[in-house]
Amino acid sequence: MKRKPCVAGTFYPGRRDVLLDTIESLTDPKAKKTKAIAVVVPHAGYMYSGPVAGAVFSSVKVPPAVIILGPAHQEIESLFAIQKDGSWLTPLGEAPIDSGLAELIMARCPLVADDAKAHLFEHSLEVEVPFIQYFEKQAAIVPICVSYEAGYDELDALGRGLAEAVAESGRDVLLVASTDMSHYVSRKRAEAMDSLAIREILGLNARGLFDKVRGEGISMCGYQPTTAVVVAAARLGASGAELVRYQTSGETTGDFSQVVGYAGIRIF
Repeated sequence: MKRKPCVAGTFYPGRRDVLLDTIESLTDPKAKKTKAIAVVVPHAGYMYSGPVAGAVFSSVKVPPAVIILGPAHQEIESLFAIQKDGSWLTPLGEAPIDSGLAELIMARCPLVADDAKAHLFEHSLEVEVPFIQYFEKQAAIVPICVSYEAGYDELDALGRGLAEAVAESGRDVLLVASTDMSHYVSRKRAEAMDSLAIREILGLNARGLFDKVRGEGISMCGYQPTTAVVVAAARLGASGAELVRYQTSGETTGDFSQVVGYAGIRIF
């Protein structure tokens, strides 16, 4: 199955030449690139969160295999929905699915189901793909959509399964957690609430992140996929994390009374 883009022309430019120009304006070709186990990046429209995503992708070496986890903004049938075969189309071309890696993930975490339909109208993973293609033209992806019904134990199982699959593959793989931070609160409150979640990610504390978001009522839409990625990164030997960039939608709109927060983090 070739998945067609559902937000090209809205969240990001639908024309190849314009998209390339846009990504070039959001990234830094001179940035020092380091190897990372995982990154946390936002998934709003490029005009809002693109500078944060661009800063993160500019700072890491994107390998030929990338696993992307994002939240399902609509109800899906599976707890963890993977697309096992086919490819994803963007204005920059075709990103093939790494079927071998997808099968390893499914074998290591039986909660993961082959459910391509769950991805058809979900933007949270799609917006990351052009950045990946820009920095690694040969990249193959494994997309995983995470249901809002996932609890910590299931996310821990997913994270463990991801780590085992990556280790078994013996390959260089980048994990991408796609999430925006606080939604539609003042910039002051967004910065305060988001800092609590960011602190847990930087400490590689998956349980702490999950509990903090739930306990404090932080409207971080992708805290569940991020929790799983932190579990996986820690099991793959991560020793630290760094906040690359943080900003809010207010920097674009000029309205700081109702913002969405965006954090970009590198885990190494």
